[in-house]
Amino acid sequence: MTQYLLADIGGTNARFALMDGGIMGAVEVLSVADHATAGQAVAGFLARHREAGPVAAAAIGVAGPVDNGRCTFTNSDWVVDAAELEAEFGFRKVRVVNDFAAAAWSLPHLSAADLVAIGGQEGHPDAPRVVLGPGTGLGMACLVPGSQSIVVASEGGHATLPATTRRQDDVLRWLRGRFGHVSIERVLSGDGLVNLHDALAAIDGRSVLQRDAPAITEAALRDACPVCREALDTFCALLGGVAGDLALTFGARGGVYIAGGIVPRIVDFLARSAFRAQFEAKGRFQGYLAALPVRVIVRRDAAFVGLAALVDSESALA
Repeated sequence: MTQYLLADIGGTNARFALMDGGIMGAVEVLSVADHATAGQAVAGFLARHREAGPVAAAAIGVAGPVDNGRCTFTNSDWVVDAAELEAEFGFRKVRVVNDFAAAAWSLPHLSAADLVAIGGQEGHPDAPRVVLGPGTGLGMACLVPGSQSIVVASEGGHATLPATTRRQDDVLRWLRGRFGHVSIERVLSGDGLVNLHDALAAIDGRSVLQRDAPAITEAALRDACPVCREALDTFCALLGGVAGDLALTFGARGGVYIAGGIVPRIVDFLARSAFRAQFEAKGRFQGYLAALPVRVIVRRDAAFVGLAALVDSESALA
């Protein structure tokens, strides 16, 4: 049997697992901040699993653009370079893909238990599917199914964020004063939730506690702070608008899937929010979008499912 290293590396955490004979072992989570380089993290993981035997190759999902097997991260100091890892660890082959490309490869392999429905009908199995997700940043990708399925990775999280209400206009105007360009990721990410909270407080002249994203979310879910509640409401509404734009851009009649570290924790809140209304609020195409399914991916190792499927389907590491 050939043993593979699978890795899902984001701006905050790096996750590793071994796959042998199509069977994946337990996923180990490491903090990016605790390791100076990706190579150090890989070396530490392999050292802890030395008894498992030699690793022939690796498939790595990374939270950033990939150019010729190399990714310089947007939200951390790490660099992942396929050629360097092959040389350092003697791997036969290292395949580096965008982490949301890996998530897209997982979509045909997810079960109903891995998903929570947020409206819409059943998707068309032969139509494109898109996946997006707020976490440390915001990722996007599209799966075009077929006899030779194609995944299109995207850096759409750095596109300009649109507004659809006067209140959102005010928020974006304030954020432009702080950041200049306001990308989707500036708002629809962990730091983005803090940015929303700060903007709303400043616009209304409110004195509020300084909170990080988990504290804002917790206060919003308890309805303990009106600014936190509005920040999370606005987050969900804007996410719905961006998801609808993405669905129209790719003709994603196969469905829209939401992954990442934030939304699976607030699924019930999302379902009650303006997310779905904003998703569908596209003028003459409201009916088109009303039929499209939105599903939240609640399976935590979905990226590994995608990496395993990529390896199996195209012998990416042969």
